Amino acid sequence: MIPVRGYEGCKVGVLGLGRSGLATARALRTGGAEPICWDDGEKGRAVAEAEGFAIADLRREAAWEGIVALITSPGIPHLYPEPHPVIALAQERGAVVDNDIGLFFRSFATEDWEAFDRVPRVVAVTGSNGKSTTTALIAHICREAGMPVQMGGNIGRGVLDLDPGVEGSVTVLELSSYQTELARALAPDIAVFLNLSPDHLDRHGGMGGYFAAKRRLLVEGGPERAVIGVDEKEGRFLAAQMREDAESGDPVIRISSGRKLSGPGWSVFARKEFLAEWRKDRQVASLDLRGIAGLPGAHNHQNACAAYAVARSLGLGPKVIEGALHSYPGLRHRCQVLREVGGVRWVNDSKATNADAAEQALKAFDKIRWIAGGVAKEGGIASLMPLMDRVERTYLIGAAAEQFAGQLGDRPHVVSGTLAQAVADARADAEPGEVVLLAPACASFDQFESFEARGEAFEALVAALD
Repeated sequence: MIPVRGYEGCKVGVLGLGRSGLATARALRTGGAEPICWDDGEKGRAVAEAEGFAIADLRREAAWEGIVALITSPGIPHLYPEPHPVIALAQERGAVVDNDIGLFFRSFATEDWEAFDRVPRVVAVTGSNGKSTTTALIAHICREAGMPVQMGGNIGRGVLDLDPGVEGSVTVLELSSYQTELARALAPDIAVFLNLSPDHLDRHGGMGGYFAAKRRLLVEGGPERAVIGVDEKEGRFLAAQMREDAESGDPVIRISSGRKLSGPGWSVFARKEFLAEWRKDRQVASLDLRGIAGLPGAHNHQNACAAYAVARSLGLGPKVIEGALHSYPGLRHRCQVLREVGGVRWVNDSKATNADAAEQALKAFDKIRWIAGGVAKEGGIASLMPLMDRVERTYLIGAAAEQFAGQLGDRPHVVSGTLAQAVADARADAEPGEVVLLAPACASFDQFESFEARGEAFEALVAALD
């Protein structure tokens, strides 16, 4: 646990009592603060009360007596589409409003570090797609190199539930736009911006607000090293804005999947299934990405470039990184090859909750039996129609099934309705050499409580195949 610093003897409101909220309350209490907790759900309040935390209805002004700050969970809106009533009240009263990410960055470094020869480093990863895989891959490379490492944030443990830094350790954080937008402190040693595609637009008031939330990690975080994907205009803009030296490109390392990067700076790119590192307009290293089972597809090649750039920034050599890439097992629910049955591969990419993520999965395979559907995002799957030559047939599930059927038109598809029926339908149709791919291009909340639950259901159905 990371004890929160700066609120000793103070009352601090905690809004939202899920995984990160409870960790925040514990870390505040350990740091000497008095957490005053609230959750709109009775279950969350009951769990916190059982741990001895004070519960008060922070929607009522009387509950705010003596409270100096409010720490809110990431999923609770604070601006768009409308601020949560508790956050609106905190703003009216002039209270500090922050989240657990801000508390982490103000509390992680301690006086003990003065005795270290190698201080702990923090790597923070953001982007629309690929940040979980990149975070896990960086942690895996560090672990394989013998470095003390932990990861958390939007993946695994809440940031305040992580362990204090030890000499030479690396803490790798996956940070969503919800987390970076509000944090009052952002201070990663190495920051990664992968890509940007439309998502969470209602929460951020449009693409400009969404990009601004991501951009804060780098521009306001002031990292020693900024690893930036430049395959979209936003990344190119950000790389130019962060660059401080025209000749070296410092502190930026540009990354790309699919095109060669030129110029005098430091770049890492993947092209024709090879990763290349260039500095000062010459190649200094090259890795063969073929045959890395845990990183299928061009989108994972971008993730590999980002992880490679971070590992090089941490002082690791290309051969060490290459060995770790080959031993990476892949991340659950992200283009995860479950098994092969009768010559047919079954792939779980339940994390593909929007069309852009599904596009990357579709590009990673040929001869696909595609399972898609759920709660549709804006635009549905219209942008994926140019990839339908890779798809033998589409099996539609959930609330979006009829909408997607309309977008598919006369392209081969069937409305299966449920995931179980889609698996049965695809099993009946699939032939050796084909891939059955769950890449829903949708949120899961019509039929499952999370993309993880959807992926687990798919795993169970595939495991039962004979």
